[in-house]
Amino acid sequence: MRDPLSRQVQQLKPSGIRKFFDIVSEMPDAVSLGVGEPDFATPWPIREAGIHSLELAHTHYTSNAGLQELKTEIARYLKRRIGVSYDDRSEIFVTVGGSEAIDLALRAMLDPGDEVLIPQPSYVSYEPCTRLAGGAPVIIELQEKDEFRLTAAQIDAAATERTKILVLPFPNNPTGSVLRREDLEQIAEAVIRHDLYVISDEIYSELTYGETEHVSIASLPGMQERTVLINGFSKAYAMTGWRMGYAAAPERILKQMVKIHQYAIMCAPTTSQYAGVEAMRSGDADVARMRASYDQRRRYVLHELHDMGLPCFEPMGAFYVFPNISRFGMTSEDFATKLLYQEKVAVVPGTAFGDCGEGFIRISYAYSLENLKKALGRVRKFVEKLDGKTEA
Repeated sequence: MRDPLSRQVQQLKPSGIRKFFDIVSEMPDAVSLGVGEPDFATPWPIREAGIHSLELAHTHYTSNAGLQELKTEIARYLKRRIGVSYDDRSEIFVTVGGSEAIDLALRAMLDPGDEVLIPQPSYVSYEPCTRLAGGAPVIIELQEKDEFRLTAAQIDAAATERTKILVLPFPNNPTGSVLRREDLEQIAEAVIRHDLYVISDEIYSELTYGETEHVSIASLPGMQERTVLINGFSKAYAMTGWRMGYAAAPERILKQMVKIHQYAIMCAPTTSQYAGVEAMRSGDADVARMRASYDQRRRYVLHELHDMGLPCFEPMGAFYVFPNISRFGMTSEDFATKLLYQEKVAVVPGTAFGDCGEGFIRISYAYSLENLKKALGRVRKFVEKLDGKTEA
């Protein structure tokens, strides 16, 4: 009997995030700091809008590209938040989470052998989705000394005549790194110099801290026509289970993305789309409230890590820290595994986000202060054992 499975799919590595989540879910008294999911419930006005849509029997398909009312609100949001105007009928597309939008953009734009520049450490799906679309991933290794920021020089060094797309994953998962306007201006020049397109994953755009302001590369001169902007509702509005994302892009690209979507998915969930309308209209105050809470947790986690001797640059976006654990002389996988089994705390090895994540772990602070205090107390105990300050 012939093998029914695709060799390409069999060669893909399972997500390094889910491995530890699956273990901790069956471990009594374990505390997880591994999954990047807000601990907040979706704000009530958004939930109520979803419920009301069911009461009104809005239970049928929407158009493939999404509910027009929602696309209009997304266009207004993008104009208000990043200063870019999109045609809500031809340049906005509602997807099943931001992850689907990433997959569709790559499949719509790549021919076999086209190269995609992927900065790492970064979200786990970019590389496998590039391979599934027939593209060739080209990894750009980001450096801790640069606060894991991408530079134009790195693009220049990596780009070839076959390079077509740059993935721009900022604010970054797993590092929490952000790009400032001056960074993006230099990157935009490199993109134009090499005639590239950009997939800008801005799912954490609402989660930046201090005086840091999110800037979209699509807002820079000459870049809107080269950019597929990816965003969604999961992180900012605590709507992970609603599975709602969107893409904003030039009509020529978006039309092909919708074509794939209509054969594979049909449309995003109708109830979720009506909830999304309310999120766009009234969610700013709730986003600000949650962001303030994340910021408090961010500062607490950073203080605790530094106090226990784990170096970590200050992340100004998303809800992750990426401490350096290399001084213990063990791999990130070993560190995370021993921490889980000895102290019942789940974190994610840095290598889940690319080989250059070796020597780091990702800790999510999208958890209550109570859970963070409990978990970090156990991490401190584990570190003290490794340092020989307490008995193993």
